[in-house]
Amino acid sequence: MKIYAAILAAGRGERFGSDKTEAMLGDRPVWRWSLDTYLSHPLIDRVILVTTEEKAPALSRELGNEVLIAVGGATRQESSRAATVEADPDGILLIHDAARPFVTHEVITRTIDAVLRNGAAAAAMPVSDTIKEIGPNGIKTLDRTKLVAMQTPQGSKVEILIRAHEATTDSFTDEMALVESQGVIPEIVEGDPINFKITTPEDLARARAHVGCPETRVGIGYDIHPFSNDPDRKLFLGGVYFPDHSALDGHSDADVLLHAATDALLGAAGLGDIGQHFPNTDRRWKGEPSLTFLRHAAGILQAAGWRIVNLDITVIAESPKIMKKALEIRTTIADALKVDVTRVSVKATTNEKLGSIGRGEGISTFATASISSFVPHA
Repeated sequence: MKIYAAILAAGRGERFGSDKTEAMLGDRPVWRWSLDTYLSHPLIDRVILVTTEEKAPALSRELGNEVLIAVGGATRQESSRAATVEADPDGILLIHDAARPFVTHEVITRTIDAVLRNGAAAAAMPVSDTIKEIGPNGIKTLDRTKLVAMQTPQGSKVEILIRAHEATTDSFTDEMALVESQGVIPEIVEGDPINFKITTPEDLARARAHVGCPETRVGIGYDIHPFSNDPDRKLFLGGVYFPDHSALDGHSDADVLLHAATDALLGAAGLGDIGQHFPNTDRRWKGEPSLTFLRHAAGILQAAGWRIVNLDITVIAESPKIMKKALEIRTTIADALKVDVTRVSVKATTNEKLGSIGRGEGISTFATASISSFVPHA
């Protein structure tokens, strides 16, 4: 009897804010941890990676013949079905969430043994908290000695899964609920507390703490804008208004300081650049305050499990005098990033009359950002 394992990694990460399975955990993305564990298990004959249509070609090239690539659907049940059709009907299929990176050989073996005995089985953990059911007639305290929290793997004989998928159009949250709908009573085996699911950025921070590799990255941003001849434009630097001075020319408010800072943050996390997120061909961003871009960068960094350690910005301009408003700029940026002001540095220098900046034709800015996989101390 051939034993298959399917890693479900076709989710969009809507609750998380980004694809959590692609977040780096040590030296590998989250999905690779469980994949490698199943590949190394002596009882597993074939591993299936269920992914999105967009990622499938690249993953197929990366993994070669070692792993079978399947394209999942919009729901877990559709992705589970996609894995089922790739397996031998006479075999066993284990389904595993890619967002559970720390599954162990012991849990996998216990699940396989139980499927062989019973036809269907899954790992689970006893519930330690008191659980209450809130309904229209009041609150009911449930007997936690009879409750378990489901984990993966969840396994079944393939023919049971095929029959269950074909027999129902109802939606189920896991494979055991699916087979239960066909009268199959799965065996519950002991899971593992470390086999937790990454659902929130805090879960990702916990996972990174577990692997013992706090990761720090550095990104560099640069931007330059010429001064504008439009008398109606206003000069903003670091989100702070500088009156009585020519404005910078650009599609948005042309805040050269915030553009460099945004690119530094995005670059550190490998999340693209400001032009990808806010293209100047899109009229929505015409005249947009650049604090919008900075807040966006901070949000997607947080969703991906990154925290800002510090941001160091150098403005190069003959005028205006930046440092007289340096604290206001630092405070504005810190508020937008939701960090302490001591984590933001702003410096200014001239170009000693050299080049276009030295001739007073515009302003340029360099920014360096460092980010960490842990929440930094305030």
